[in-house]
Amino acid sequence: MNSAADFPEHLSRVNKKNCMEVPSMVRTHEFVDDLIHTLFPIKLNCILNPEEIAMELDRCRIQLRELLHSVKKTIPGTPEEVAERFFEKLPAVFDELISDAGAITQFDPASSCIEEVILCYPGFYCISVYRLAHILYQLKVPVLPRVMTEYAHSKTGIDINPGATIDTPFFIDHGTGVVIGETAVIGKNVKIYQGVTLGALSVDKSMSNTKRHPTIEDNVIIYAGSTILGGKTVIGHDTVIGGNTWITESILPFSVVYRQHRVIVRDSKDYKEPIDFVI
Repeated sequence: MNSAADFPEHLSRVNKKNCMEVPSMVRTHEFVDDLIHTLFPIKLNCILNPEEIAMELDRCRIQLRELLHSVKKTIPGTPEEVAERFFEKLPAVFDELISDAGAITQFDPASSCIEEVILCYPGFYCISVYRLAHILYQLKVPVLPRVMTEYAHSKTGIDINPGATIDTPFFIDHGTGVVIGETAVIGKNVKIYQGVTLGALSVDKSMSNTKRHPTIEDNVIIYAGSTILGGKTVIGHDTVIGGNTWITESILPFSVVYRQHRVIVRDSKDYKEPIDFVI
């Protein structure tokens, strides 16, 4: 055991061994905020003309290059090349996000317009950051995509790994406590409510290159508190998963899955307290 006097030297030695170069968390958060605000300037209560938008995108491009310089030894290409590939994919991702926002507006009776979804819905915000981070994940950029999605996680309570494959439109309602693992695959028109977990049956480093998380096919609804586990688990299309269910096996399409339980309601006037106690 190291003494207090030796601890600084020990700490220095361990940190030199384990600390690789990583992107700045503060600058990553700034990049996420600036890019989201450029894509959806309504968040800043202003409408930008094309020239202003081009300038803002150029500024975001410079921010991304700077972040990529911190991991330049481990990315497939120069920071400039990777940043350019990211922005080439951005228009398609923006269209996916508009589709996501439109679906939320259509299916949630509590939303009055798409502007409200963009401004207020934590599910839409987290999906937005996920889709941006997923581009970098596909481009084999280490660490940075995870820093981005963990920023959204800290703000919303929704944890989406940037490696997950999520089609559009996708709808997370309320959202707090939702967990979507790295190898999860989600189809079109899927709706997920708060407290849902799409996770792995077991956690082992040897499984890092295998599919560990479930597949959710098109038009599935998963209600609050449900847990679906396992890389071989497939939830068939047009299925409804009831709340607080635990699923580790595949479900056929057009199924309804629910827990059987009894809720007893009785007149309190006829109810006698079985035990008298004082706290």
